[in-house]
Amino acid sequence: MQRIVYLNGEWLAESEAKVSIFDRGFLFADAIYEVTAVIGGKLIDYPGHAARLKRSLAELRMTCPLDADSLLDVHRQIVARNNLDEGLIYMQISRGPADRDFAFPANPTPTITLFTQEKGILSSPKLETGISVITMPDLRWVRRDIKTVQLLYPSIAKTEAMHRNADDAWLVEDGFVTEASSANAHIVTTEGKLVTRSLSTAILHGITRASILDLARGAGVPAEERAFTPQEAKNAAEAFITSATSFVMPVTRIDGEPIGAGIPGPITQRLRAAYVEDRRSNAI
Repeated sequence: MQRIVYLNGEWLAESEAKVSIFDRGFLFADAIYEVTAVIGGKLIDYPGHAARLKRSLAELRMTCPLDADSLLDVHRQIVARNNLDEGLIYMQISRGPADRDFAFPANPTPTITLFTQEKGILSSPKLETGISVITMPDLRWVRRDIKTVQLLYPSIAKTEAMHRNADDAWLVEDGFVTEASSANAHIVTTEGKLVTRSLSTAILHGITRASILDLARGAGVPAEERAFTPQEAKNAAEAFITSATSFVMPVTRIDGEPIGAGIPGPITQRLRAAYVEDRRSNAI
């Protein structure tokens, strides 16, 4: 059965949805996106994603074709139309079609699309074993705080990790970990302190990252926002990543070396459980 997708105000079967070959999202990756998790047919952390969307649009001088209420309504409708109980909603907004020119067009008509993806988020075999990551140079553009669709290098990194029998890559710049290919990176020191890189243009301002920091502090887990090296991560007691697609996922090996005991750590598991409980109770 085909998914029902949203394209510029229309609800269409996925095979019927078409975007112009002149769309700047296709020609220049001139587009931003957001991913919202769905659990029990409800949206997880939606206000944070909506706020980040607004910020990304402003940074690129783009406008959203829908107002805030309409955008929320479309998210709820796409869940209902696809009978989505657990999974993800991907939303993308491009500057729209225009004749090819590097300069932004004067009066563009943005293209907005949404589609769903069924995915088991609450359960995964990797939650029992943790994932393995490799380290790679971070060769992305410097405005990683804007959630754009130019994801070629993260795709290269993820593919390289798979070729090296790992699950993901942690990217390194100037000797410090920035983030994973599509998630924020965290470690737990042997003293039990949560450490994650501070916000800047070097990393995406993760919505799940922010939630985990709040929950950690509320649960009495000390947290520090600063950069850390790959070696510090390898010497840590625990490590994990956060994202809308995996929530909190343990990292148990870096470059083939086990982290701590080589199994998901207690603080990681505690924070994941707290996140799931809290965000499900506040889903909309």
